[in-house]
Amino acid sequence: MSTHRTCIAGVGMTRFTKPGAGEDYPQTAAQATRAALADAGIALDDVQQAYVGYVYGDSTAGQRALYEVGMTGMPIVNVNNNCSTGSTALFLARQAIESGAAECVLALGFEQMKPGALGAVFPDRPTPFQPFDDATTRLVGHEGIPMALRYFGGAGLEHMRRFGTQLSTFAQVRAKASRHAANNPLALFRTELTADDVMASPKIWPGVMTRLMACPPTCGAAAAVLCSEDFARRHGISTAVRIRAQAMTTDTPATFDCDDMRNVVGYDMARQAAAKVYAQAGVGPRDLDVVELHDCFAQNELITYEALGLCDEGGAERFILDGDNTYGGQVVTNPSGGLLSKGHPLGATGLAQCYELTLQLREQAEQRQVAGARLALQHNLGLGGACVVTLYERGD
Repeated sequence: MSTHRTCIAGVGMTRFTKPGAGEDYPQTAAQATRAALADAGIALDDVQQAYVGYVYGDSTAGQRALYEVGMTGMPIVNVNNNCSTGSTALFLARQAIESGAAECVLALGFEQMKPGALGAVFPDRPTPFQPFDDATTRLVGHEGIPMALRYFGGAGLEHMRRFGTQLSTFAQVRAKASRHAANNPLALFRTELTADDVMASPKIWPGVMTRLMACPPTCGAAAAVLCSEDFARRHGISTAVRIRAQAMTTDTPATFDCDDMRNVVGYDMARQAAAKVYAQAGVGPRDLDVVELHDCFAQNELITYEALGLCDEGGAERFILDGDNTYGGQVVTNPSGGLLSKGHPLGATGLAQCYELTLQLREQAEQRQVAGARLALQHNLGLGGACVVTLYERGD
């Protein structure tokens, strides 16, 4: 195994906005990139490769975005892995450094989304989601509900059926997200909500989901500069935040064969990726101080607690009701407000999680700082499918 360890040299992020309320993607991507470069204290000329992620955009939009910052002739690779696009760019950048192929790499993610529910962009050809749709139709039906709501609402319904989880518990997850986001100036929604507020919002699947349990379509960008320890020392860059372990998984036959909607939305992928990361690092979930996980729906946050081993299978409701998912509990989850409150610009999400955890480990997160944070876990999921789990550590 390579000994080229990866440091997070710099991070940058824009404020996330509703569709149509902010600048176009070349401007937001350039803003995030410039912020990450400034944070690292280097110029674009020092970057040897770039991995640029987005979901809704034409080919080579990554080049278009980075050309706003400068045109250095370096390799630029466009990445599209659904909602895990940003962390896939991070995964590739880390691989480039740890293999010795490069010493300084940029991972950039952005999205310029349209209002409304997600849908197919190319309806004239087979959708990659056909196996997911078929499994969801077989397991839960409700073909008239938008696809993402069916997937994740169905997973929440599976948890409710198996373990007696109450709908109000998912509302507690959303309320917690709003309390955390109130302290994040870059979050889309910063108004604090109660669980009653969440329960009273319009019902998009009666008995299964309300509108406030779903994240909104969002626009914005985030970036991270990664480098080797040798590069950091030569350029006077802090090595305080490092990637200690990382794993990426894709679907196995269990996604569709085990008659469990939780697996259809990536529970098994997340469980396997987390297990690999814990084994690589020689730590367990009880060692974590802070977690940024993929809460595209409140239902997914709840089942992900179990997939990551933060609690036992079936124990997520008690974990939430005991306050073990927030400040003063076992581990602070989504101090940024998560996708539910911060927003979810698909290509940027994984790198926005990196941004938040880097600030936490540097002790720069201000009002949302997790005291004494030394180990931070990131979970980013894309249906279709890919899951990336990354463990960061604070160095001495």
